[in-house]
Amino acid sequence: MSNIEYKQKKQLCAKGCSRQNNKLNVYDWLADIPENGKEEDLIEVQFKNTRKGYYRNSNNLELVKGDVVAVESSPGHDVGTVTLTGKLVRLQMKKIRFRADSEIKRVYRKVKPIDIDKYNEAKAKEHETMIRARKIAEDLDLKMKIGDVEYQGDGNKAIFYYIADERVDFRRLIKVLADAFRVRIEMKQIGARQEAGRIGGIGPCGRELCCASWMTNFVSVSTNAARIQDISLNPQKLAGQCAKLKCCLNYEVDEYVEAQKRLPSREIKLETIDGTFYFFKADILKNEITYSSDKNFAANLVAISGRRAFEIINMNRKGEKPERLSLEEVDKKSETESGILNQDSLTRFDKKNQEQPKRNNKRRKRIAPNDNKAGGNNRPTPTRTNSPSGKNDGAKKDTVRKEQRNKPERTKPEAAKRAKKEVNNTKKVENKEAPANDAKKTNRNPRRRNNRTNKPKETPAE
Repeated sequence: MSNIEYKQKKQLCAKGCSRQNNKLNVYDWLADIPENGKEEDLIEVQFKNTRKGYYRNSNNLELVKGDVVAVESSPGHDVGTVTLTGKLVRLQMKKIRFRADSEIKRVYRKVKPIDIDKYNEAKAKEHETMIRARKIAEDLDLKMKIGDVEYQGDGNKAIFYYIADERVDFRRLIKVLADAFRVRIEMKQIGARQEAGRIGGIGPCGRELCCASWMTNFVSVSTNAARIQDISLNPQKLAGQCAKLKCCLNYEVDEYVEAQKRLPSREIKLETIDGTFYFFKADILKNEITYSSDKNFAANLVAISGRRAFEIINMNRKGEKPERLSLEEVDKKSETESGILNQDSLTRFDKKNQEQPKRNNKRRKRIAPNDNKAGGNNRPTPTRTNSPSGKNDGAKKDTVRKEQRNKPERTKPEAAKRAKKEVNNTKKVENKEAPANDAKKTNRNPRRRNNRTNKPKETPAE
């Protein structure tokens, strides 16, 4: 690979990407195409916060995204950053409805160190100017809020952004501000949503605010959008950082309106053999409706599809009543704390089976049946009676011992109860089988009896 080819590939290295700290950032997906910037002489320049402008590169400067330039202004010049070049500039101008017949100002040059010094000096006075301007407006008894102040790059002009619910006569305010700051004054009225976009922030969804990242045209939002989507009318959840209704409520309204056409009216009640069912709630996108047997509260909830609801409505119009709402054999269980009632529950994300005890997988030591140590998990051995059928009784006892060994180990109280129960059962069985005379001769102490019966007989020495 030659050096020229290497340099060309190095230049085509994701030029469209940029730092995401700029508001209303636009990804230039045509930046890596060769000669893209030379096909169009228009460029997009961004100033403080969300203010942008479009200028003509009449001097044919080699500008790329991120260059700081000095552009024409009235009066003097302004300093901004190039955010877009090439063919996408025309599309952005069309998106924001930029007037094509208006005179487009031109780019002077790339900034020099002198321009940067003037720019930094003017920006350092913005906060102090805003505080003084608020105090002046308060003294003049004007019902307005000055939200931000932006100085021009050369420091000859200052733009005051204000918010007001009513029309404000600020002619006297402009004179006082001009005398106080010795600059040209420009007043711009903005709304609450535009102010939130200029300040920026993170929304409840975890992403950057739409008004600060990409939204430029603000459409009015009403509570009807929340009603269509079955969202609870809670002002704290519906309001954004601008204290107005969230703009995202309008994003999916059209989809919900189309999906709601496939569901029956909420006022229609369904008649069945079991009784009358009333509308309780609906999952619009899932095309599912939940009906309740009581009109006022949740009782015997049954969820059916919209198609099944229309079938039952047609049957009721003909005078017929189905046996049940759902076609399934077993209807779903009623969920009294589902849907809207469960939105504010603190335990809605907990596991359902959290109350079940954990299994102990540790292997426990097995204790022999005849182990009579103190404190051990002892199982008393069953007594052997001197019945006529001694062989059968011995076989029974051996099987009992084997079953006891094969059974899993239990905790101390359970094992003691189980052993006691087994001894009582064996005694009952033996008492039924053994004769009355043999039962009287039986030794009460099983250990002493076992030692005597199992002891081999001594033969006299010859």
